[in-house]
Amino acid sequence: MRIVVTGAGGQLGQDLVAHCRHLGDDVMGLTRTELDVGDRDAVAIAIAAGEADVVVNCAAWTAVDACESDPDRAARDNAVAVAHLRSACDSTGAHLVQISTDYVFDGTLDRPYREDDITNPMSVYGRTKLDGEILAGPSATVVRTSWLSGQHGHNMVKSVLRLMAGDPPLRFVADQRGCPTFTSDLAPLVRRLAGERRSGVFHATNQGAVSWFEFVREVVLAAGGDPDHVEPISTDQLQPPRPAPRPANSVLDNHALTAAGIPLLRDFRAPLAELVATLT
Repeated sequence: MRIVVTGAGGQLGQDLVAHCRHLGDDVMGLTRTELDVGDRDAVAIAIAAGEADVVVNCAAWTAVDACESDPDRAARDNAVAVAHLRSACDSTGAHLVQISTDYVFDGTLDRPYREDDITNPMSVYGRTKLDGEILAGPSATVVRTSWLSGQHGHNMVKSVLRLMAGDPPLRFVADQRGCPTFTSDLAPLVRRLAGERRSGVFHATNQGAVSWFEFVREVVLAAGGDPDHVEPISTDQLQPPRPAPRPANSVLDNHALTAAGIPLLRDFRAPLAELVATLT
């Protein structure tokens, strides 16, 4: 498969490029430095030059709190950019895969969110990512995921390992729940959905729903530390308070994958152990 990956310098982008190349795909990985997806002309030129069967858009402005104070940039990078990619794919016949987020939901549901549940983003980041889903169009593959960690970039696992070198305790919120997802597992699934050109929305996470507090305990345990050094707090105890509201329930039901007969990703503890072993 000939594939263009935008945002190729990010956590998922790097693992996706590596996985596709391992499979023998002809991959053009474009980092933010190499392609500003908010530049319509640059996008059109790059996608045409790639002669791709599939374009996977991993590019986004994911600084959730910063998005609150710069909604114009968030809209440009997370929504308008997708319109540019949609136009370029229409011109070349490429299939578009758009990576999205649990933040399109408000987190008030008392069960895991299915793909057809009503969206109601509470933050600028969530609203612009939802706009990106819409602009991707009905023929695109939209992959919603959550709580990403991987070998590359910044993430919670790396933060916890760094904090473990200091003095305990570690305090993390216990009233936000989600499914930790690892790019090493997600990348092959994205590649499969891309190759099969499946249109529609797919929730794709590792299995196992936990709070941030519980997840950090698992990270500490995997690193050989004492999980009792992790203490629970509530979101309103965070200092300083976070500008962007977070959904209390970010748990995504991978219903569409199940309906399509596609195996779900592993329990998150397996790739967590692998990642911690790699990082340490």
